Amino acid sequence: MTIRPLSDRVVLKMVEAEETTATGIILTAKSKEKPQIAEVISVGPGGVVDGEKIEMTVKPGDKVLTSKYSGTEVKIDGEEFVIVRIGDILAVCE
Repeated sequence: MTIRPLSDRVVLKMVEAEETTATGIILTAKSKEKPQIAEVISVGPGGVVDGEKIEMTVKPGDKVLTSKYSGTEVKIDGEEFVIVRIGDILAVCE
């Protein structure tokens, strides 16, 4: 099944959290922070939201940095995705 977001929404697949710290300490599931870097899977068409024209500035395949607790988590065909508004994306990682 494919997900086609509407309006100013973007479908993201979160990048897995690091299992170890830079110094080699192995993290347990509880101590891992929620990842903030994600890969763009699909992008809505943009349009007019609240009277303002929204242009989509990301494309599928981009790596982006998102707000920590933004979006709606969904599980489709056993895979987890997050659907966010374009305003919840803070930066594109290059």
